[in-house]
Amino acid sequence: MTITDINQLDPTKKYTYADYLTWRFKERVELIKGKLFKMSPAPNRRHQMMVGEIYGHFWTFLKKHKCEVFVAPFDVRLPVPKNSDKDYTVVQPDITVVCDESKLDEQGCNGAPDLVVEVLSPGNTQKEMRDKFEVYQNSGVREYWLVDPQRESILIYGLNEDGKYIAGHPYVTGMKVESNVLPGFVLDTSEIFGT
Repeated sequence: MTITDINQLDPTKKYTYADYLTWRFKERVELIKGKLFKMSPAPNRRHQMMVGEIYGHFWTFLKKHKCEVFVAPFDVRLPVPKNSDKDYTVVQPDITVVCDESKLDEQGCNGAPDLVVEVLSPGNTQKEMRDKFEVYQNSGVREYWLVDPQRESILIYGLNEDGKYIAGHPYVTGMKVESNVLPGFVLDTSEIFGT
């Protein structure tokens, strides 16, 4: 059955990617472990400028590499829970970097990207900090950048040998951010927070 109004959905029900594909309403949503999350209203101008600036740096760097970079909206289907043959988690990170082209299909990315970037907005901070952190870690996203425009900082979480995220020190204005997943990639935070 095609769903044309978000109010037709039961917020207490668990949904799959197959369900998600039948929805035809204007609101953007994500599924985290089968639970429906409405996305924040359109991000403000500063958020969009920061996403564009970061995306531009990745795009320029990756032109000479095999990895590809995508900007939201771009569906990322994560394998959570790991023992399930159904996709219960569908997210739209602000920026997604995928180095294994076998994970890319016409719908987006099927599997854990190598790197995701989320730029916080007032309406999504709790979701990014708790729910997405957990699904990115559990599904094997190797590097997770959390950009905080209010604090003008970037935290980078990298997976350790036990599959748990370890955070480095926060990067603030004037510092250069380097990626462990993309050797040679360097981003000057002044270019991001100066926007």
